[in-house]
Amino acid sequence: MRLALHQARKGIGRTSPNPCVGAVVVQDDDTVVSRGYHKKAGTPHAEVHALRKAGSRAEGATIYVTLEPCNHTGRTPPCSHAVAAAGIKRVVVGMVDPNPLVSGSGISYLRKQGIEVLSGVLENECKEVNLPFVKHITTGKPFVVMKAGMSLDGKLSYQKGVPGKMTGAKSRRTVHGLRNSMDAILVGVGTVIADNPSLTTRLVKCGRDPLRVVLDSSLRISSQAKILHLDSSASTLIFCSPVADRDKKELLGKMDGVNVQSVALDETGRGLDMNRVLDHLGKMGICSLLVEGGAEIHGSFLSKSLVDRVMLFVAPLFGGSSGTPLLSGFPVSDNTSAPRLQNIHYKKCGEDVLVRGDFFTTL
Repeated sequence: MRLALHQARKGIGRTSPNPCVGAVVVQDDDTVVSRGYHKKAGTPHAEVHALRKAGSRAEGATIYVTLEPCNHTGRTPPCSHAVAAAGIKRVVVGMVDPNPLVSGSGISYLRKQGIEVLSGVLENECKEVNLPFVKHITTGKPFVVMKAGMSLDGKLSYQKGVPGKMTGAKSRRTVHGLRNSMDAILVGVGTVIADNPSLTTRLVKCGRDPLRVVLDSSLRISSQAKILHLDSSASTLIFCSPVADRDKKELLGKMDGVNVQSVALDETGRGLDMNRVLDHLGKMGICSLLVEGGAEIHGSFLSKSLVDRVMLFVAPLFGGSSGTPLLSGFPVSDNTSAPRLQNIHYKKCGEDVLVRGDFFTTL
C-alpha cells in the first residue's frame, strides 16, 4: 500500500475533479508485477494502468489500490469490472470512496464476484492524499489552505503597502512546491497592488501554474498588473461585485487568459461573498485552493470558518510596528473563542519554521 501511495502522490494537483489514486499488482510470492496511477481526469484510472502493464500476470494476483475501485460509468468504464475481468483474486483498499456514486458499491461488486476484499489499510495516509477530493465531492467546495510567510511578531511585510520578503530561500522553494500541488491560488487586490506578484510555480521541468484568482470587488486592479500579462498556460479569474465598473470589466475580459466574474456582496455590503466564490470555484472543478492573502482576505476566510488547513512559514525576525499584520478584521475576545488548530506539525525550512495545522478532525 505504501508503494500504491507513492504512485498516487504523482497525481497531486493534476487529477481534479477526480481523486489521486495509485495501484500496485503483486503476485503471491510478493513480486511486484506492475504499478499505475491516475494522471488526469478523463484518462484511465490507476487500476487500469496497472492491469494493462501486468497483462496475463494479473490473473490470481493481488491489487493494492489507495481508493475503492469505482463501480459506475463516467468518462471511463468502471474499474471494479476491469479488476474482476483481469482475474484478480484479492483486492486491498486504502479507503472507501466518499463519492455517493461509489461509496462501497465497488467493494460490494468485487465480493459478489468471489474476490476477497480487505479495506482500511493505511486509511489515514490515503485520506491525506485526497483531502481536496473528499472536501469537493461531499460539499461542492474546494479544500482551502491558508498560507503566509511572516515574522515572529506576525507581520507579512515591514511597511504597509510595500513588498518585503520575510522568509528565506528554502521556504520560498517549499511554497512553489505547494503551489504546484494546488488547483488554484487566491489573493486580494490589495496584494496585487502592493506586491504586483506573478503567482506562478517556478520549478524547473516539473512545475505547473495553478489558476490565479483575484478578489477585487470594485476592479481596482491595474490593466498593467503582471498577473494579467504572463506567458502561462494557467488563466486569471477576477471576482468583482455586480456594480463594478462595466467599462473596466469589459476591458479586462478582453485580455488573453483573463476572466471576470461577478459575485454578490456579503452581508456587510463591503466585501464579496466568500461562500459564493468557493461555490463558483467548486463548480469549475477546483478541488484545492491556496489562499495567500493579504490580511483582510485571511481575516475574512477565518471569520467565516472557510479555512481547512493553515501553513505559516515563520521567520526568526521581527517585522516591526509599521508592517502589515497577518490578519485584519478578525477580532478574538478571549482564549476560549480563539480558533485553535489540530493535527499540528512543525518543520524546519532553513532558518524558518513551517507550522501546519487543521481546522477539521475528519472530512
